[in-house]
Amino acid sequence: MTPEDLQEAASAFAHPETRAMATADGPRDRISLRDHIVEVEIGAFQQERGTRQRISFNVVVEVRPHGADLDDDVDRILSYDKVTEAIAAALAAERLNLLETLADRVADRILLEPLAMRVFIRIEKLDRGPGALGVEIVRARKPAALPMSDDRPHPQVIFLGQTAIASDHLPGWLDQIESTGRPAILCVGAAEFAPHVPHRMAQRRIDLLAIEQNAWVLAARDRRCVVVNTRTELDWALRHGRLSVWAPSKIVLDAVDGPSASPRDAVALALWFARAMQAARFTVIGADAPEAADLHITRADADAPLLPL
Repeated sequence: MTPEDLQEAASAFAHPETRAMATADGPRDRISLRDHIVEVEIGAFQQERGTRQRISFNVVVEVRPHGADLDDDVDRILSYDKVTEAIAAALAAERLNLLETLADRVADRILLEPLAMRVFIRIEKLDRGPGALGVEIVRARKPAALPMSDDRPHPQVIFLGQTAIASDHLPGWLDQIESTGRPAILCVGAAEFAPHVPHRMAQRRIDLLAIEQNAWVLAARDRRCVVVNTRTELDWALRHGRLSVWAPSKIVLDAVDGPSASPRDAVALALWFARAMQAARFTVIGADAPEAADLHITRADADAPLLPL
């Protein structure tokens, strides 16, 4: 092994600050966060669901040189709080399976800071084995990076009860929904005869899958109804004016602040989803509509030829 190989092997397991110094193209100012430990539910394996584990963050941020005297003013620097806030925000957004995804999202948030130029992140699971299991990434500010904007559409979320799914009025309702020009997401309840088991988490999965079975029943009735199970797909469909049918398993199971409603209370689950999507209105067809002060809610019978949209 050459001296260069030995040096590379040594730096591979060094602290991110060492790697930052080794790969810099000139003198850089840096701030660092070491051994920041958080307990969180994360992981792709079934045994990692429903339980929290410790993960450790080591972060180094290379910052833009200051062009003037700081005057000991905290507002002129990149605060350490921005690093811990980026971690907290990424963890709070949704439940994640991969450390790689978490590292990318933390890096993206840090690099939105005007002074941040390059970031090194190491994240390790401390409770998954005899040693620390982790990932390490480096990301740099992209040229002419623009701040993120919240221009996500605010859809109309429409819940269809069992009789509404089978109604002869369905094609006309879809025509009416499309004619409003507002993006829409359809929600349904569980298919009939879902199995019952004496295990709470298993029953929750079964009930969510029963809803997804009914989503596919609806999709089979009209080709405009496309079953979608990820937030990314939903956002894309909303931006492009496509009609979606919500398959809830992934979003419900990945949510950090998951719904208190059981999947068996399908209308309450759809209402939670409408709030999560920042819906402009919530319409219930062929089922009892809940009361909500924070959302415009309307109801229609399954035999109504027109919807109150």
